Amino acid sequence: MTIRAAVRGVGHYLPEKVFENREFAATLDTSDDWIRSRSGIERRHFAAEGETTSDLAAKAAEAALADAGLTPADIDAVVVATSTADLTFPSAATMVQAKIGMTQGFAYDVQAVCAGFVFALSNANGLILSGQADRVLVIGAETFSRIMDWTDRGTCVLFGDGAGALILERTEGTGTPEDRGILASDLHSDGRYQDILYVDGGVSTQSTGHLRMHGKEVFRHAVEKLAETAHLSLGKLGLTGEDVDWIVPHQANLRIIKATAQKMGVPMDRVVITVQDHGNTSAASIPLALSVGKARGQIKPGDLIVAEAIGGGLAWGSVVFRW
Repeated sequence: MTIRAAVRGVGHYLPEKVFENREFAATLDTSDDWIRSRSGIERRHFAAEGETTSDLAAKAAEAALADAGLTPADIDAVVVATSTADLTFPSAATMVQAKIGMTQGFAYDVQAVCAGFVFALSNANGLILSGQADRVLVIGAETFSRIMDWTDRGTCVLFGDGAGALILERTEGTGTPEDRGILASDLHSDGRYQDILYVDGGVSTQSTGHLRMHGKEVFRHAVEKLAETAHLSLGKLGLTGEDVDWIVPHQANLRIIKATAQKMGVPMDRVVITVQDHGNTSAASIPLALSVGKARGQIKPGDLIVAEAIGGGLAWGSVVFRW
């Protein structure tokens, strides 16, 4: 008998406000064509005034609970991946715990920027395998609109707000790649590259700061490292890109997604793409894409999925799991 952490439910939430590419032209030297050609993004959602990251996360959590047919009382732990928590402390996860009416268990945040959900998923898997939890609510949620420099056309047009959630549940498997649940993961970071993607402020420096990015360098590292981590995760199972039903990548840039899929030898019709409608929602992008992919009828029970992401740090990684 092998213990696995299998997906029981999935859900997402997007703020009501939709911001189309053409709307940036009122304040920036840019256009819909310019943004689409460089990123594949067409629109994104922005949180309303007073709408916080934990608000988005709680709504995604409620959607995942409904999908799973569970209540908050059935959950043992909440892990929220975010870089834009409501407050310095307490964690966004404890706020979600309160907002959904969960009075037992434990909750905490994971911060690995755009790779946050992959790190959180791997962490939640560890909680289940070690016996510390039987069901874990794993959420990626961001309000990156709060840290944008709206005069920088190279960054502010790329990001959006949103949240996605998965419920992982303890199950028993045979110990083979045919099992449902998380099968392998691969995590990395390298702090030498922190200056190519960062926020130039924070608590210790007593400033809020804005997101800063050296796009060409991020692109180069992303394509190389995403393909590599996916191959490493699959290799632990004796599998290759040919065995994958769906890549669900971090939705940062369509050109990065295409280049990574090509390196993996996976055709684009087996890649879940949502970047055109959501922009880069950082830690929320993978669970958002998983939820949308299921709703579209793309992701089905038994499918082998590779989720991969890279973010500031640099931090990157992948998780292989069977739906």
